[in-house]
Amino acid sequence: MFRRLALLVVIALLGACASDQVNHDFDASRDFAAYRSWSWKEPALQYRPDDPRIKSDLTEQRIRQAVTEQLDQRGLRPAAAGIKGDLSVQTYLIVEQRQQQVTTNYGGGWGGPWNGYWGGPMYNETRNITYKVATVQIDLLDGKDGKLVWRGSDEQMLARSPNPADRSTAIRETVARILANYPPR
Repeated sequence: MFRRLALLVVIALLGACASDQVNHDFDASRDFAAYRSWSWKEPALQYRPDDPRIKSDLTEQRIRQAVTEQLDQRGLRPAAAGIKGDLSVQTYLIVEQRQQQVTTNYGGGWGGPWNGYWGGPMYNETRNITYKVATVQIDLLDGKDGKLVWRGSDEQMLARSPNPADRSTAIRETVARILANYPPR
């Protein structure tokens, strides 16, 4: 029972650490106020690795919707059909398997130097925990020259089997964290 509790605490801590990994970079020489419209660069969502277990039209739909909502909140409008936007948007879903080594200490002595020490022997248990991390990356490219002008990414530990509402919420929150840094200040 104690091992399971310790494992849950470690997984929760790993999840808390993973959710704080928002990264962004941009071309400081660009005038971001000049970008008013956007369009998708196809394919709009690329998967890494290119694994059929990861690919999902539902995931792509959720990411497209979340990006559309966030860009709209930042004053960028979708370009008219057939017209290239000021920005081209491309997203990536990167899934990696990671390992963490966890050591748990059991037993040990109690007391102090004046009363003497007492208690059972101390021993350690070391385990490897394997988990998957998903990174969502959003690239904004200049619509005229095709060069990358802004990139943001965030990673999250994948849950075992969340329901569709949880997946949608997680994607919306992740995309909102990523695009919170756009336009750069």
